[in-house]
Amino acid sequence: MPALPASILATPEPPIPAVRHWAARYRGTAPLLDMTQAVPGYPPHPALLARLGAAAADPALASYGPIEGDAALREAVAADLSARYGAAIAPDQVAITAGCNLAFAMVMAALAGPGARVGLPTPWYFNHQMTLLMQGAVPVPIPCLPEEGFIPDPDRVAALLPGLSALVLVTPNNPTGAVYPAEVLARIAAAAAAAGVWLVLDETYRDFLADDAPPHTLFGEAGWPERLVQLYSFSKAYCIPGQRLGAVVAGGAVREALMKALDSFQICPARPGQAALAWAVPALAEWRAANRAIMAGRAQAAREALGQLPGWRLDSIGAYFAYVRLPREAPDALAMAERLAVEHGLLCLPGPFFGPGQERHLRLAFANVEEARIRELPGRLAWAGAAW
Repeated sequence: MPALPASILATPEPPIPAVRHWAARYRGTAPLLDMTQAVPGYPPHPALLARLGAAAADPALASYGPIEGDAALREAVAADLSARYGAAIAPDQVAITAGCNLAFAMVMAALAGPGARVGLPTPWYFNHQMTLLMQGAVPVPIPCLPEEGFIPDPDRVAALLPGLSALVLVTPNNPTGAVYPAEVLARIAAAAAAAGVWLVLDETYRDFLADDAPPHTLFGEAGWPERLVQLYSFSKAYCIPGQRLGAVVAGGAVREALMKALDSFQICPARPGQAALAWAVPALAEWRAANRAIMAGRAQAAREALGQLPGWRLDSIGAYFAYVRLPREAPDALAMAERLAVEHGLLCLPGPFFGPGQERHLRLAFANVEEARIRELPGRLAWAGAAW
């Protein structure tokens, strides 16, 4: 049999299917409590669903569209971003992509070739690491510490910048939920610019921040297109992960390079979803804000539930995620996550899936779980503790 590439063989197996494989051995009577995947646990707006259906039946939208996405959606996104960040972002600085994971892959193809070193904060989003390994790049861990709220330290980051092609930051963070303060992002952006390193800012969960204040001021700085790229996903705020639509904000030389990747990887993003979103971005602002309140309620329910458990420590929570430290006497995270799935029907992701130094943490994704079911956590985790 012909050999497979070393890069794909060195890429870890996808984490979520691994945990669901454990769950196949569960024989309990209580329903599974699946907190593995970051998906919204409520349906799309009815009017958005209606527009998706109508667009899917429109023969005009069955043809190819522009490589960088349809103009109407790019204009809507640019206007929304300009209002949110208080900076002028043009439609030709927005590219629509077939999901945010593909957006990341295409941006990395444009910025970091084989052998390039790319900084990822640890704990990292595992698909970022997997993508870099598959493309032959080298993920470089940027440690973010629990005692610092998993916020990257600008001085520590600056010391690790030499030799990097790009630095990736995720805020609100996956897996910790940590929100990076604007002043931290400004210091890191300045250090990256001084070092000649691209800053790639994944803001997939920005719609679930506590308020509508600008998350940062980087788009207001002169020359940002020559050093900054932003990623976004429509999956979370609009509850349409199956539509696979995301966005990249970039300009200048990186936009020109990205066009080659866009044409090769996707040709064009799916058009019915784009047509529906062009309406939804301005029209559903109040609905998105209401969903933010739902997520805040679920986060509070998770905080209260986990606070009932002696020895367990909630190190960080935000957006869709609670990042929990195991009790001292518990087994390490991989063994604990498998036990929870097999014996107690609680599916969560162990810290080692998110990079080095995470052996004592679990990620619980609460977005798709109603508050009543989140309150089952103390019982499920206490059952597991009784077996230590």
